[in-house]
Amino acid sequence: MSAPRPPLHTVHESVPVERHVSSSKTKEGSDENPTSASISRLTSSRSRANDEPHIGKYRLIKTIGKGNFAKVKLAKHVPTGKEVAIKIIDKTQLNPSGLQKLFREVRIMKMLDHPNIVKLFEVIETEKTLYLVMEYASGGEVFDYLVAHGRMKEKEARAKFRQIVSSVQYCHQKHIVHRDLKAENLLLDSDMNIKIADYGFSNEFVPGNKLDTFCGSPPYAAPELFQGKKYDGPEVDVWSLGVILYTLVSGSLPFDGQNLKELRERVLRGKYRIPFYMSTDCENLLKKFLVLNPMKRASLEVIMKDKWMNITYEDDELKPYVEPAPDINDPMRIGNTGCRAAASPTVLVCGAQAFIDLFLY
Repeated sequence: MSAPRPPLHTVHESVPVERHVSSSKTKEGSDENPTSASISRLTSSRSRANDEPHIGKYRLIKTIGKGNFAKVKLAKHVPTGKEVAIKIIDKTQLNPSGLQKLFREVRIMKMLDHPNIVKLFEVIETEKTLYLVMEYASGGEVFDYLVAHGRMKEKEARAKFRQIVSSVQYCHQKHIVHRDLKAENLLLDSDMNIKIADYGFSNEFVPGNKLDTFCGSPPYAAPELFQGKKYDGPEVDVWSLGVILYTLVSGSLPFDGQNLKELRERVLRGKYRIPFYMSTDCENLLKKFLVLNPMKRASLEVIMKDKWMNITYEDDELKPYVEPAPDINDPMRIGNTGCRAAASPTVLVCGAQAFIDLFLY
């Protein structure tokens, strides 16, 4: 286990908030209704040539992350040499509810195709283990970047935040809410582009139907979550994005506390300090995000037109992302994938190599 990393300082630097891990209440209702996941079964193996660990055609290189029931390995797809991240989940440690939540995460990630969202290439399953083969973001977490380099200049923060807003608005237009947006879940690729990760608390929403699960990290949580109120979905992501914008520009969190009770009180007051170096335009944008009344929080379509968002991008105003139409003549989309129905109605078992070829070539 690697040594703990220093936390981001908050605005009250004498009372630093520790790095927060996502948490969720066991308050489940119509909010949690996972459906089927597309899963391929393939046995873990070792190379006879050099005894290096392999998962199918992926050669495992090193561990790059660990959790209670999972770890993440850097791996290489042997036929192409492409690096991927493989999340290895011990299914035996998950109860049926946890497995259903995992299947929902997989299904949602397979719905998403945006340049600033980590792509899920393939899911490989053995009797005891689930392997999620994902895009590898070699630049690491934005959290670590801020710890190492301090706050971003507004020009750099704007470039990153435009990508973040674009990807979250894309999710919202597909009726998906992330619910765990924070600096730790924003990754950077080799070109320092944003890749949003960890859809473990994501869910689909239907306008007019309320969700009721408290998800995410407390310093990024909207006030209505602390109050135990039901919510539509997108507005809780909008609040979290306001916290992220503040964090990028200041290198600190807008709300803090010595304990959860104190943090809750400060979030519910909605008061935060504006650093002297923050521009008026940035301050005005924050006021559209960090609004106590969720009904008065701006939509991301409105945020995209904000002045600060488009400074130096006047000829490229941020607009909702449109997925390119699939090329039905692409030879990689043609052919028998070898799918068959599985015994469980929630699982589709497909030929693993077909998925590898489709996503990695």
